[in-house]
Amino acid sequence: MKKNSIKSLVPLIALALTAGCSAPTATTTHPEAKASEWPRGVTYEIFVQSFCDSDNDGIGDIKGMTSKLDYLDELGVEAVWLMPISPSPTYHKYDVTDYYGIHPDYGTMADFKEFVQQAHKRGIKVVIDLVLNHSGNSHPWFKAAAADEKSPYRDYYVWAHKDDPKTKGEGKTTGADSYNVNHWHPVPGSDYKYFGYFWGGMPDLNFDNPVVRQEAYKIGRYWLQEVGVDGFRLDAARHIFPDDRPEDNHQFWEEFLSEMQKVKPDVYLVGEVWAEADLVAPYTKGLPALFNFEMSWAFLRALKNGTGDSLAIKHAQILETYKKVNPAFIDATILSNHDQNRIMSEVNSDVNKAKTAAALLFTLPGSPYIYYGEEIGMTGKKPDEQIREPFLWDVAGNDDCRTTWMQPVNSTDQTVVPVAMQAADQNSILNHYKTLISLRNNSSALTHGDITPVSVPDKSISAFLRSHGNESVLVLHNVSAQAASVALPAAHSKYKKVLYTLNNPEHSGNQVLLPAFSTLILAK
Repeated sequence: MKKNSIKSLVPLIALALTAGCSAPTATTTHPEAKASEWPRGVTYEIFVQSFCDSDNDGIGDIKGMTSKLDYLDELGVEAVWLMPISPSPTYHKYDVTDYYGIHPDYGTMADFKEFVQQAHKRGIKVVIDLVLNHSGNSHPWFKAAAADEKSPYRDYYVWAHKDDPKTKGEGKTTGADSYNVNHWHPVPGSDYKYFGYFWGGMPDLNFDNPVVRQEAYKIGRYWLQEVGVDGFRLDAARHIFPDDRPEDNHQFWEEFLSEMQKVKPDVYLVGEVWAEADLVAPYTKGLPALFNFEMSWAFLRALKNGTGDSLAIKHAQILETYKKVNPAFIDATILSNHDQNRIMSEVNSDVNKAKTAAALLFTLPGSPYIYYGEEIGMTGKKPDEQIREPFLWDVAGNDDCRTTWMQPVNSTDQTVVPVAMQAADQNSILNHYKTLISLRNNSSALTHGDITPVSVPDKSISAFLRSHGNESVLVLHNVSAQAASVALPAAHSKYKKVLYTLNNPEHSGNQVLLPAFSTLILAK
């Protein structure tokens, strides 16, 4: 399509995306001091490869990311999580070949240190993906180990003779983080196989070897002390040891946290454990922040079924499970991430559903994460490359930052309105996110408050109280396509002041009319 025809098309897309949606409104009744404070703020996940290209080579890079820090600051986020940035032979870079380097496609270590400095100037923390469960099979450690059974690096990995029964047939996977069933992989010319939970290109490291554990601590110390990052997202945290040794996993992360706190007492660690709360909870001692995948699944079910009545109950139960292990844990909530279908595609590009999903994310408990592009309605379903497509900053032809390393299938100029146009549209998803983030950042109840489910007869309504200190708010969401009328319980009659509305709810006395996919937040 020619540039001019694209320019003429985008306004039509914008009208289609906002038709029938009223702009959210927020009343300025918050305390003067911002309530959110790291690590209880909002974090933004970035796939550098797709975010912003500064040198016109088609690949996103660190300088490009640095140039967009003001955008992130204006969005209201207080931290970024970067997917792997170290050298690797693959586009996703989870098969690391140098734990101390920067991938040359992304820039230099000097570029990255400048990024960290500029982010900190804006009050934005920097969290990087640390891939400790496995290395890449091109890492010098593994190449030496595979080539020589007597190599000092041999015991850095897990080996078994090719005739060992455990290396035969299909293995088992746990959770939703891997579909791979072949965990043992041959080395040409060798009588041994190595263990790689996710893929043959990513051999698991052997953490029964104390030398490997020291290597991991050394890597962590380097990024904290020498580079200045604020913490790590720990990939595949559940798989450091085999599935039948969960206690060893828990103990390792407690040890890792202790080692990192020796060099940075306020280090932030957030773990990836794809499981329900009872399996996740023991990890909170060593990984004080963990992604709440269980609630992300619950959000989708609620929006697909139009039933929101159990959301607050479920979230309260999860939090109580975590608190029994670590009362100071941080609930890292998400709608989706780089391993999941994008929320906009999961709701079939229904903008009202996507806005309601965001309203749930920012009003329920937790420290929310935004997956890059979520705030502009980017779409994408697996395979993985298609949920990691280039970010759209401006219309094609005017976008000097858009990456071209891949041809997008889902998020194109025909399906997504770019940032430049959404910024000027009060009804846009982008401005919806900005409003909600600002609301949360300035509310101690929404940032730090506990949750009390509120029972109403209509199953389409998610109703709950968030309270902290002297601030208490009553939140009501209609997650269905049908209007709902509810009478507020007498115990909540004092909640009369309107703080926020989405899609024009009506409130008179104790009666509330909630149109389809609407939100109402009331204060005393």
